[in-house]
Amino acid sequence: MTSSNTTSDAHPYLRAATAGIRHHARALDRTVPPQPVDRLHLDALHAHLTALHRLLDQLAEAARPAHPGAGRHLATAHTRLWQATAEAHAAFHLLPSSATDSAECRPERLPEGPPVLTICQRHLAAGHSVRRKTTPTDLNRAPHTTACVR
Repeated sequence: MTSSNTTSDAHPYLRAATAGIRHHARALDRTVPPQPVDRLHLDALHAHLTALHRLLDQLAEAARPAHPGAGRHLATAHTRLWQATAEAHAAFHLLPSSATDSAECRPERLPEGPPVLTICQRHLAAGHSVRRKTTPTDLNRAPHTTACVR
């Protein structure tokens, strides 16, 4: 019996998410003058980054027993993605808000109102996972190359 999964239909939702990001990046390239970044944009990007962060965590855990080297590389990617997620969260709070001049986490003051899951709540939940699996030293370590080691 042969497998029904081929390269073209493996992981269709992940492939669709990638296609969506590519489409969005191309659309931004075509806008003249460039479209300004707003809080809604960074909130959606942060949601994507935290979902990808969770996926990398699950893949690292699944890869470790059978392939420890691959698991370590995925764990490193997990940590680096957290750093990118944290920077997107910080940028969100540095963007101007018509509701308040404060940069602190106050979802009730967001111009679009408090969403069901605010960026700050999402960030804190993802941060909890990071604190369980990484040390502050891991998070502050400079990025390194992940050359293929046999």
